[in-house]
Amino acid sequence: MYIEKLIFQNYRNYSHLKINLHPKMNIFVGKNAQGKTNILESVYLLSTGKSHRSSKDQEMIKWDKENAFIKGEIITENKKKVIEIGLSKNQKKKIKMNGVPLKKRGDLLGQVHSVLFCPEDLKLVKGSPNERRNFLDQEISNLRPRYYYYLLEYNKILKQRNFLLKRIKYKNSFKDTLYVWDQQLVEIGSKIILTRIHFLKKINEFAKNLHTEITNNLEQIELFYQSTVLSNKEDIKNIKDVFQEKLKKNQIMDIQRGTTTIGPHRDDIKINVNQIDIRSFGSQGQQRTAALSLKLSIFELIHLEIGEYPILLLDDVMSELDQNRQNKLMDSLKNIQSLITCTDLNFLKENYPIENQVYQVKNGQLSMFS
Repeated sequence: MYIEKLIFQNYRNYSHLKINLHPKMNIFVGKNAQGKTNILESVYLLSTGKSHRSSKDQEMIKWDKENAFIKGEIITENKKKVIEIGLSKNQKKKIKMNGVPLKKRGDLLGQVHSVLFCPEDLKLVKGSPNERRNFLDQEISNLRPRYYYYLLEYNKILKQRNFLLKRIKYKNSFKDTLYVWDQQLVEIGSKIILTRIHFLKKINEFAKNLHTEITNNLEQIELFYQSTVLSNKEDIKNIKDVFQEKLKKNQIMDIQRGTTTIGPHRDDIKINVNQIDIRSFGSQGQQRTAALSLKLSIFELIHLEIGEYPILLLDDVMSELDQNRQNKLMDSLKNIQSLITCTDLNFLKENYPIENQVYQVKNGQLSMFS
């Protein structure tokens, strides 16, 4: 899988850009705030239908324009996919694949796979539970688009239940309808929990091997799914039963607080290294290595599931890694397409065996590096 061509119109700081990418390594070098990350963001956008750094589509439109356009031509399984995304300050985002409009962002998921590494990945380890849930949910959705719709449905039900809890606090008669939302929450929420548990198990197996290799057998990593439902069985019926029981047990507290205190929206991933919770007790080096192991695990899992390697996006991460971790990351680039941003080329060894193309980026303009 690789991107053959990218075209921008009024996207971020690019008035117009057309670039034919190398099927292997593409390096974008330049000073900060020149537009390097914007190129990687566009690939992530074509893969997921959203930005990895902005929740507002309007922020991706050039400041003095009303609309923006991003197009990618992708070769996958010897087939070409053309994905076009139109952004507007006044209308909803429009997505087309091979000229056919897609009704929902979820219809784009699973069409193109990419894995993004960036300095902010440290939040996966030391950030809030929400960071880890979002990471897990996004990666599952990319491989299992149906899961994305589970999340949408669950969040709608959760919003309605929380609204009802607030009303019950002031008018107890509304309590009679709470069981309806409880049943729906349990039905969808249990599917989310079970899917996450199974997915995390697969990541865990890859992470163990990768982390041991990166740390030269000095560290062992293990990932645990921490559920507020606390079911010990990977059985959908058991999870539903425990979930329902916990909702009843927490009902008074939920009404007092006006919010649902248990469910997949409150779950977390625990990351242990040598049996120690590194979120609380790990060094920054250990936390960074754990984040690298997590992302590389996703990379390998995608290859296992779809038979192709995803496109690898490395946003200014080489300067954050020591030599050993740089070498491990570079070793993973041999048979795939990668897009790398950097401020210098110190990480690129002379006579490096991977074919590559280097671009100079300056003020939203690209030129071949010489």
